[in-house]
Amino acid sequence: MKKPFYLFIGLCLFIAQSPAQSTIYVSPTGKDHNTGTLQTPVATLEKALSLAQNAKAPSIDIQLFAGTHYLGKTLVIDASKWKGKTLSVFNYQQGAVTLSGGKRVRLQWQKTSDNLWKAQLDNPAFEQLFVNGKLQVLARYPNYTDTVKIFNGFATDAIAPERVNRWSNPKNGFVHAMHAGQWGGFQYRITGKKGNELLLDGGTQNNRPSAMHTKYRFVENIFEELDAPGEWYFNEAEKTLYFFPPPGLNLATAKIEISALKHLIELKGQEEEPLKNVSIKGIHFVNAERTFMEKYEPLLRSDWCIYRGAAVVFENTENCTISDCTFNDLGGNALFINRYNLNAIIRGCHFYDIGASAICLVGDTSAVRSVPNRYEKVIPPDQMDYVPGPNNHLYPRQCLIEDNLIHHIGRVEKQVAGVQIQVAAQITVRHNSIYQVPRAAINVGDGAFGGHLIEYNDAFETVLETSDHGAFNSWGRDRYWHFNNDNDISLALLDAQYTTIIRNNRFRCDHGWDVDLDDGSSNYHIYNNVFLKGGLKLREGYFRVAENNIFINNSLHPHVWFKNSGDVIQRNVFMRAYFPIGVNDWGKTIDYNFFSTATDLDKARSKGTDSSSIAGELHFVNPVEADFTLSKGSKAFEIGFENFPMDRFGVQKPTLKKLAAQPRIPDLLFISNEKTFKELSWLNAKIKSINGLGDRSAYGLPDENGVIVLELSAKSPLAKSGLLKGDVIRKANGELVTHAESLLLLYEKVLWTGRLSLQVMRNQALKDLVIILE
Repeated sequence: MKKPFYLFIGLCLFIAQSPAQSTIYVSPTGKDHNTGTLQTPVATLEKALSLAQNAKAPSIDIQLFAGTHYLGKTLVIDASKWKGKTLSVFNYQQGAVTLSGGKRVRLQWQKTSDNLWKAQLDNPAFEQLFVNGKLQVLARYPNYTDTVKIFNGFATDAIAPERVNRWSNPKNGFVHAMHAGQWGGFQYRITGKKGNELLLDGGTQNNRPSAMHTKYRFVENIFEELDAPGEWYFNEAEKTLYFFPPPGLNLATAKIEISALKHLIELKGQEEEPLKNVSIKGIHFVNAERTFMEKYEPLLRSDWCIYRGAAVVFENTENCTISDCTFNDLGGNALFINRYNLNAIIRGCHFYDIGASAICLVGDTSAVRSVPNRYEKVIPPDQMDYVPGPNNHLYPRQCLIEDNLIHHIGRVEKQVAGVQIQVAAQITVRHNSIYQVPRAAINVGDGAFGGHLIEYNDAFETVLETSDHGAFNSWGRDRYWHFNNDNDISLALLDAQYTTIIRNNRFRCDHGWDVDLDDGSSNYHIYNNVFLKGGLKLREGYFRVAENNIFINNSLHPHVWFKNSGDVIQRNVFMRAYFPIGVNDWGKTIDYNFFSTATDLDKARSKGTDSSSIAGELHFVNPVEADFTLSKGSKAFEIGFENFPMDRFGVQKPTLKKLAAQPRIPDLLFISNEKTFKELSWLNAKIKSINGLGDRSAYGLPDENGVIVLELSAKSPLAKSGLLKGDVIRKANGELVTHAESLLLLYEKVLWTGRLSLQVMRNQALKDLVIILE
């Protein structure tokens, strides 16, 4: 008779105490009928939120004990239930807390062949399988290969009729393909087949419609392609999971988890009642489901369509924070700051192995006036709204993305970014290290509404799978763009109201531009940056100032500038002449720059610019260790150049800084069009110009044009593409290679394509090669 009495007393204590309770504890071994105290924790965050909503304390802490917390459904922290209270969710005593969007399954495995095992699993379809915490490969063709960058394996015949003929029932398989121009990618669900042709649904993930790339594509979730260690397939109709275990794996003891939820946590307010003052700290978010077949929305005239969802979503919030968290093994976006959000802060977090983008800040397209939703569409001038600025308040503003480590994202989708900003204002992106991304590290999708501060970031190993892009990329396809812009240049500031500042960053893009201000990007101030590889591209736009930047082995790439653009290029250190395309009007001021050779300065002056610029020897303090501080006495100081700090790029949080990779520092190539005969380093190779009749005779050449490959590392992309020691490079991209310097200049022209076509003389016979640039 005592037990009911004690239960009654406990219930009375719970009723009496819970309204004033300010800290609620959650443990994987807790019970949801507990009171949530330190001694009697609840089992789920859902229960903890329910207790917190009923508590009278103005500030509530929810502390999670160490371990894995599996979510049964998406947790929604809704403003309507919080009545102005402050909420903090964090790990108890800094323990290792994992919040999983998947679920653990316990299976009875049976061997079906030498390689395949199967188990019954009563579950809806899922797209991610984890074994002992490691993501496995959904059955695919061609097989997953670490050393292949694009899709980790691609094949022209991925959906060829003869291959489709092998598949008994490909329904619910997927086709992944690059855009024909490699401007991102597409995904399709297979709905069936008609003869040997697939029936497909999808292709809505990119706002620049095109056919699939004919080469860069693969298929997955096809049973007949289950033929490699680590691959799996789930037959939903039969409720059977098939698996080809890697060597050495003991399935009897292996921990098996599958993805379940697309969203783990949503912080959600309403337009008239934003959610305020919620912070989440010290949580590890894992195992959210893939989302590429969800509804995708076109984002104005950018190349982007986007799914407004992620593992963690902010929508209509104020003063909400995510800090010291880890995001990995997520199938879609990691974090989405959606529509109205004021002063959202993302700080000190680690994002890796992400299916799509790491951090997206995207307003509602209704906030922008008179802008259609496709690249090629234009609002005629007589139908345009000429009121400057936003149409409503449904966009992120004054948000901070600081001190985060972001790498290995876009593992599934390719139109992605480390940080994506669109229809937003005054976003600060500071001290982030971003690398190993298929497209941009940081992308600004339009000019609405500017005022962003991009500073002290370290972005490299970018645009690895796509093309025509930059480590930092922007578009400015705003109201004024695509009609006669010369009539009234003030139209460029209707949307780009505030100046976006890019300063004190280090950028490297091997297959594009370090900074690519494309298609009308306007109202930018770019200074104190180190461009390690691809230089600065400024396509048509207005009011851009680029000053006091250092261009390693590269220069300015001005493309089709508008008349009277107001652009200013001054006090920069260039190691090449400019690379203009279709430029007839050179802006307001292109002068007082420094060139590392007189030849490059003369080229610039031939276009009518740089009358007060100078040339001379260029000496850096310690370029091998990435210190490009100009040495004392440098002539560059004569044009007003000022040194800036070289030790503040990227993530600063000690634990993340220790993990962060560093960019490859290029060899300095002081070259001009003048033929020299010294050995030059290029792509892990040593090369030299043909010199005299002796070289002609030795290599069987008709003249003294060409470049000899003297040494070649196995790590070089040249070697990987078939070039050999002793080859003589005669042409590059169809142009005659007269000497080593000319080859390097031709190479730099095509960095953004990721490909270099060569014609070489080998054993007195010509051979064509295509070099895939890494």
